[in-house]
Amino acid sequence: MVEFWDGYVLPLIIILAQILAIVVPLLVAVAYLTLAERKVIAGMQLRTGPAKVGPFGLLQPLADGLKLFAKETILPAGANRVVFIMAPMLTFILAMVAWAVIPVGDGMVIADINVGILYLFAISSLGVYGIIMAGWASNSKYPFLGALRSAAQMVSYEVSIGFVIITVLLCVGSLNLSDIVRAQETVWFAIPLLPMFVIFFVSALAETNRAPFDLPEGESELVAGYFVEYSSMSFALFFLGEYANMILMSAMTTILFLGGWLPPFDIAPFNWVPGPIWFVLKICAVLFVFLWVRATFPRYRYDQLMRLGWKVFLPFSLLWVVLTAGVLVAFDWLPK
Repeated sequence: MVEFWDGYVLPLIIILAQILAIVVPLLVAVAYLTLAERKVIAGMQLRTGPAKVGPFGLLQPLADGLKLFAKETILPAGANRVVFIMAPMLTFILAMVAWAVIPVGDGMVIADINVGILYLFAISSLGVYGIIMAGWASNSKYPFLGALRSAAQMVSYEVSIGFVIITVLLCVGSLNLSDIVRAQETVWFAIPLLPMFVIFFVSALAETNRAPFDLPEGESELVAGYFVEYSSMSFALFFLGEYANMILMSAMTTILFLGGWLPPFDIAPFNWVPGPIWFVLKICAVLFVFLWVRATFPRYRYDQLMRLGWKVFLPFSLLWVVLTAGVLVAFDWLPK
């Protein structure tokens, strides 16, 4: 009995506890990111934002969730019901499972696999399927057009993200996310790889369908894009999935370019702060820029979006990969 407990039950309990320790704070963060966005944009546009539900509007996300939960779920008559229901679930689940390999601190990761960056890239690439499924299953022209836009947009900018990741891996010599963070103990990669840092962040905006690249959701011409036929909690899952992907891309930016859990300076009082606190603070800083961009820039036209991805980011990122590799070989800086 003791052997069964130690060999099967106890490891399962530990894994479940680790999953809850990641998922529960993440769900709370997703809920309150919606409030933070409304507050930040309201401040930039000289408005008050949500301020009535609870002190300083802090209960607004709970009220929004309760409202969506109480609404009726409407299934379009011509929709493929199975795919229609699965699409938002897939989008939300993929945004959650990616966190299995994210190290929030030194040794604080659920699965410290050696190909963590490939796992993240694969999960983020699969996110487009939820949107395509939603647009096709709705059996309506506006969702279908939004899904086609999203497919082309996400595939286009994933190419640039791939070259950015290759550049970082050349400097690290490992696909393990914890090793990528430890390689930045001397200097964060955002400094020597500044152009790739900018390309990665802009591509992350396009990958998450955020303004000014929110063409799949263009309400001026597509009503609401791929999720226009959704209501109630199925709509909420798309909404939460988008914000969870924002947090995920911010975490990837932090790991690849901002030193992960490492403090900005390895001196007191900076090194007194626990690593997970630095990790969360850096994610919040990147998320603030996400919101700042939405409040500042108008939406791109679709031809401008494609031109930026294929004619600017792709050749430049490819050139930077070659340049980085050449410098590392010429100065014998390749990781051993």
